[in-house]
Amino acid sequence: MTVAIFVGALLGAMAIGLPIAFALLVTGIALMVYLGTFDAQIISQNLFAGADSFPLMAVPFFMLAGELMNAGGLSRRIVEAAMAWVGHWRGGLGYVAVIASVIMASLSGSAVADTAAIAALLIPMMRKANYNVPRAAGLISAGGVIAPVIPPSIGLVLYGVSGNVSIRQLFLAGIVPGILMGLALMTTWWLVARRDSVAVSEKMGWDTRIKTLVDGFWAFLLPIVIIGGLKMGVFTPTEAAVVAAVYALFVGLFIYRELKISDLYHVFLAAAKTTSVVMFLAATAVVSAWLITIANVPAEVTQLLEPFMDNKILLMFVIMVLVVIIGTALDFVPTILILTPVLVPVIKTAGIDPVYFGVLFIMNNAIGLITPPVGNVLNVAAGVAKVPLGSVIRGVMPFLVAEILVLFLLVLFPQLVTVPLQYLR
Repeated sequence: MTVAIFVGALLGAMAIGLPIAFALLVTGIALMVYLGTFDAQIISQNLFAGADSFPLMAVPFFMLAGELMNAGGLSRRIVEAAMAWVGHWRGGLGYVAVIASVIMASLSGSAVADTAAIAALLIPMMRKANYNVPRAAGLISAGGVIAPVIPPSIGLVLYGVSGNVSIRQLFLAGIVPGILMGLALMTTWWLVARRDSVAVSEKMGWDTRIKTLVDGFWAFLLPIVIIGGLKMGVFTPTEAAVVAAVYALFVGLFIYRELKISDLYHVFLAAAKTTSVVMFLAATAVVSAWLITIANVPAEVTQLLEPFMDNKILLMFVIMVLVVIIGTALDFVPTILILTPVLVPVIKTAGIDPVYFGVLFIMNNAIGLITPPVGNVLNVAAGVAKVPLGSVIRGVMPFLVAEILVLFLLVLFPQLVTVPLQYLR
């Protein structure tokens, strides 16, 4: 019955148009009333406790780092380097988009920011070279959702905090799955675009290629600093976020000199606006998570999934399909915050590694960013490309299928995540 109350209150609040954060509060209050333990003081205490978290401090700093990278010229140099090396291939701009997506994913961790930056740089060039623009926008959208998988990832931070799982191990475990997503997109692009009649860019000389690498050195150095620092235990994920923000600020102001002092107000304001939404969601989710535990909802869900508990792969398939369906209706952050406290106890009971599950869970939620009808990343790509959303949805379909296949490949072969993690720890 508590599961029915939880789901009914959440869906009912969303149906009448309440924002997700307030819907989570309504859900918590509904559970308290059902349990006969309503207390406004408990709600306020959990709200403050939800935001008062050291690991969650990584969120505003990674948000700020992403804004600073785009404003400071780091993103543009990554695209230019990829252009110099693979832009002359047939359909080369598509490969540039994927390579840039993977590299930028290791810088910002924000799917929306990466998609907007890459689309703004490449879509005009693709349109001029006679590419299928809706398909190109679909590819860039699919590349953008690699960002929440490869560290630093805001999604992995939220999952780690909500599920009490090591964020450092989650970051290291996300590297290989993110690269596999990029390889899948490049293969799919080769299959769907090889017959297109598009202009091929001029092949750059070795001097130009080396120059773009040298020019982008400071941008390429950042992921090495972050991942190396995490692996060697130099800093925590939260401290890594601060390092990323300060690094991007220094490079943008003093090395590339594209970031002006006058730009900082707008950069900090944009990061603060995004952060406020995420942090308020995290705070309200703690209220629901506390009541989910008190109401013993995970135990009820475990009973519902009892027929699959003896088969880890089958259980993972069932959960992943469930999350894919939910991802078509709910946005990225709310899905993580709502489902993590429900599902983590279930997978622990089944003997599934919560780090392995977390990477697949975040990948699944990231894919939800390009599944209609919500698909926020699709809306961003459509807006930048100035094409109808419906045409971008059709364009993204081959790449969406490719990423879902990677997801279920990782379900069938957990070793693709767990074995590399043993060497990275």
